Amino acid sequence: MLGRINKLETFGSVDGPGVRFVVFTQGCPMRCLFCHNPETWDFKGEEAFDISANDLLKKALRYKSYWGKDGGITVSGGEPLMQMDFLIEFFEAAKAAGVHTCIDTSGVNFVRNEPFFGKFERLMKSTDLLLVDLKIIDPAEHKKLTGHPIEHNLDMFHYLDEIGKPIWIRHVLVPGISDNDEYLERTREFIQTLHNVQKVEVLPYHSLALAKYQQLGIDYALKDTKSPSPERIAHAKKILEG
Repeated sequence: MLGRINKLETFGSVDGPGVRFVVFTQGCPMRCLFCHNPETWDFKGEEAFDISANDLLKKALRYKSYWGKDGGITVSGGEPLMQMDFLIEFFEAAKAAGVHTCIDTSGVNFVRNEPFFGKFERLMKSTDLLLVDLKIIDPAEHKKLTGHPIEHNLDMFHYLDEIGKPIWIRHVLVPGISDNDEYLERTREFIQTLHNVQKVEVLPYHSLALAKYQQLGIDYALKDTKSPSPERIAHAKKILEG
């Protein structure tokens, strides 16, 4: 089984606990206006490469001595759940090697139908933690922000809560969009219905990916949007992390 990979990061420090080997998969159905990895959207990807699960694990294990007791492997994207078969093989091999495993996902393609659901159940057995993006809680705004409905994302949250799988929730704070007290409070109310949340992270929006969009010839809808102020970031953290 080959995975389609965009890039590898050998010493990641912001994609889960500890120092991590981060795999960015190729391909994503979402078109989030604030996406900072637009080069991962197209599954083909000119710079992407194919690799087997075993070969990828060998690459990762070269750095195991740096991970300490908390580190491990995180698969991000793109959207990792688009490559379920590869991810299952990769994580099962990683767990056999005693590695902590983490997935960074939006849950956009989560369904409780086969064949996806059976594969997802199997994948969860070799997954220690998920970093789950909660883009914006309002369904209409979610569709405008990402191009997709929110129902699949929320159902994955509910399922992970049902099975007690630990998650970190990530929320990108975008001025004029998700930086809205009503939406932040509704997001907090949703989070409070879950019992498996270990951490909530507020990620301030930035426009550092603008050059990527220009290089790819893609219009960047938020090019005039500024990063949130320190006061607004602290305010959002107080609401969501409290």
